[in-house]
Amino acid sequence: MKVPVFAVMLIIYGILPLLFTVNKHKPWIEASYHGVITENMDTVLLDPPLVALDKDAPVPYAGEICAFKINGDDAPFEAVVLNRTSGEGVLRASSPVDCENQKEYTFIIQAYDCGADPSGANWKKSHKAIVHIQVDDVNEFSPIFRESLYKASITEGKIYDSILQVEAWDQDCSPQYSQICNYEIVTAGTPFAIDRNGNIRNTERLSYDKQQSYKIMVTAFDCGQKRAKEDVVVHIEVKPVCKPGWQGWNKRVDYEPGTGSKQLFPKMHLETCGGPLSGVKAMVELQTNHIGKGCDRETYSEKSLQKLCGAASGSTDLLPAPSPSTNWTAALLTDSGRDSDLIYRFDGRQAANVPDHVVPQNLTDQFTIATWMKHGPSPGLRAEKETLLCSSDKTEMNRHHYSLYVHNCRLVFLLRRDFTQLDTFRPAEFHWKLEQICDKEWHYYVINVEFPAVTLFVDGVTYEPYLVTDDWPIHASKIDTQLTVGACWQGGEVATPRFTQYFRGSLSGLTIRPGRIETQKVISCLQACKEGLDINSLESLAKDIKSVLVVEGEDVDSINMAMTKVSYINSRQFPTPGLRRLHITTTVQCFGEDTCLSIPDIKAVVMVLPPSEPRITIAGSNRLVRPASDLRGPLGVAPFKELHITSTVMKGDGFGGREPGVMEVMHNLDYCDVLVIGEELNPDRESLEIHHSALLGKHLDATNSTSGISIYGVDSMAHYEQALRQVRYRNWRPANLSERRFRLTCSELNGRYTSNEFNLEVSVLHHSAPVEHANHMAVQSQYMRPIHHPLMMHSLNSHMSGSAPPAATVVIVVCIAALVVIVVIGVYRIHATHQEGSREDEDEVKDAEEEWDNSALTITVNPMEALGDEVRQEEHEEEEEEEEEELVGGVTSAESENSDEEEDDDEGREAAKERKQKGKLGWDSSSITY
Repeated sequence: MKVPVFAVMLIIYGILPLLFTVNKHKPWIEASYHGVITENMDTVLLDPPLVALDKDAPVPYAGEICAFKINGDDAPFEAVVLNRTSGEGVLRASSPVDCENQKEYTFIIQAYDCGADPSGANWKKSHKAIVHIQVDDVNEFSPIFRESLYKASITEGKIYDSILQVEAWDQDCSPQYSQICNYEIVTAGTPFAIDRNGNIRNTERLSYDKQQSYKIMVTAFDCGQKRAKEDVVVHIEVKPVCKPGWQGWNKRVDYEPGTGSKQLFPKMHLETCGGPLSGVKAMVELQTNHIGKGCDRETYSEKSLQKLCGAASGSTDLLPAPSPSTNWTAALLTDSGRDSDLIYRFDGRQAANVPDHVVPQNLTDQFTIATWMKHGPSPGLRAEKETLLCSSDKTEMNRHHYSLYVHNCRLVFLLRRDFTQLDTFRPAEFHWKLEQICDKEWHYYVINVEFPAVTLFVDGVTYEPYLVTDDWPIHASKIDTQLTVGACWQGGEVATPRFTQYFRGSLSGLTIRPGRIETQKVISCLQACKEGLDINSLESLAKDIKSVLVVEGEDVDSINMAMTKVSYINSRQFPTPGLRRLHITTTVQCFGEDTCLSIPDIKAVVMVLPPSEPRITIAGSNRLVRPASDLRGPLGVAPFKELHITSTVMKGDGFGGREPGVMEVMHNLDYCDVLVIGEELNPDRESLEIHHSALLGKHLDATNSTSGISIYGVDSMAHYEQALRQVRYRNWRPANLSERRFRLTCSELNGRYTSNEFNLEVSVLHHSAPVEHANHMAVQSQYMRPIHHPLMMHSLNSHMSGSAPPAATVVIVVCIAALVVIVVIGVYRIHATHQEGSREDEDEVKDAEEEWDNSALTITVNPMEALGDEVRQEEHEEEEEEEEEELVGGVTSAESENSDEEEDDDEGREAAKERKQKGKLGWDSSSITY
């Protein structure tokens, strides 16, 4: 077979060259490349572009570029061939690139051809080229300050170039974005500025007195103008220029009533600026002239205060509170804005004549005159006499028997004795010249007379008269005298009797006590302040409260310690609220000099907070029903036998974390008045009184009149309660009396806190004709007083809770049976009492064991208990109440129950009386069986 020529040529010129082709050349690339990539992007911009060439082109495979390979495992890049024929490629990031982690990358790259055939065999690679990649930064981070808080201090009055420097930084990697190009003060209106480097300076001179510290906010910007995410706080404290003086004290100190002693300056210290000192003297003064009578004192009535201080009885209050029995002070001007402190103000036109029955008739050689007085200089060149107290002739003549007056800021006491007592030239006028008389402040004056000696006490300090003038005694006459307060009565030698020598000032507590002089101890007690400065924590100093304290020492540290112990104290349970001013003056001595430093005075205040006002409550039975025979008895009846006195205050959540609520408190009372409502008492047939024994052992006294009875004195509520229970009302002719009404009120602090008005009605049971067909089961007798037993009721409930209906039926039957028996007994006893009373004379005193007592019969609410025990208990209560109304040796039988002998005597007398009363019915409840 012959091969065609065409085929032979095709083989020779087409296939044979392929069979004999080889990969003669390796690829070629640039020796180095420089690239830029933006962080967080994947494309790299190379210079020059990535292109590989092969001289074997256009031979297939051998002249083509198949790959670019990077040498270096840590390089996060990859090279990709875009065109195998042209050899173009691209370099890109295989993972996110972060400039903050690495700014530059350097690695090796090589190009690979496709080899000699499709299998890639005999491939060749280019030389190694160096690739340097730079990562471009993105402004992704905000500036951050290196400190969370900056502090600095400067001295007032200076301008600073730099007070402090704040610094911020940025996490970005490039200089453009990582550098801080600007700082700015955010807070507006501050006297500060900041530069590009973060230096803060003041733009004006600062004053410590104006502002002690500044708080400013500062922010930062990087060079890409990105602002700090969080601003920074800068505290700048302004320190005063070292000035000698007290530091670390508050201008106001709040005082909570009842907290005792409170430190006023616990952190106070004296700044001396380092100078050597030889001595320091500090005087602390508490100014209380605007409180009450010069300071916070007890505002009880004068009689109550005297009783409280242990003064002898028998004093006469010449300026009492106006009342129906003390009406001579009703027309005088009073200063009612003084926390219930009774103060009378005289303006030169008011005076009062004291009734004759009030005036002590015989002063004797020993007596005391005491008063609170506030007085200023008298107007005019020639001041007239200003009379506080004057006893002068009522008519015909104008003789002054004794008087107390002020003249030209001198206090003068005049005492003219009767000629019958003395017939020689004797001392008559005693003069004192004191600053206190005209200083417009309150002072307590006491004149002790031990004739011929007269001593004056002012605020507890003794003063002897600087001048004593003699005079003849007054001749005896039958002319009556008139005692006047606030002026002197001129009843003779004038056409019309009138007041003269009017007083201008204020008075309070004017009293006179004949027969005795006051002791120093009592005088000090009566004028003692209840508030003041206390430093008793230091053993070397006195423990008495004072209005002025002086602290001296050579060591500043010891002075500082002493001043921190200075405290305010107010011992009143209910102090007067308001401001008290504090004034501290200090003098400093240096070595070799009298004074070397000037310490400014300190003015502060103590704010006494208002106390929780007590609510005094009087409770008890409002109606008392008694037969007429009880009122005729030797003791009568005790209207307030079941009286109870309590006091409560409201407490808020501001006190020790307690929740708001009512809390019972204990405090004193100073008087309780029992007033008769309606017609006054008729002394011929009735009385309201209290036995003297009921007041023994108590700081109490009592006065009574036809209008009622008053118990007064500073004492506890319990003692007042005991005393009021002993008040007795008696009427020995009660035939026409159906009822008597009384009203009881009590007071603390002379009426500052008053109780409710407790009204009580005493009803009298008279003899009445029997009523036929009276249904005593339907209506409870008014003489029966139900008594409830809580413990017994609890027992009943516990039994009934588990009982069946038949048990309830038994209970009802027993209740009805017990009620019937008790009512029958009551009706029978009432009948017996009426029968016995019809045979007695109206003025005959009935035996206590046979009297009717409304508490003798009770309706019990607990029939489940043993009825026999209950009846015996009721009878026992009846006997006790009847025994309490018997008087044994001046005291009630309740007070003598501890004596077995007295009980035996009582029983013997009762038995003898029963034997004498023939035909009378004697009731013995113990003989009844149920």
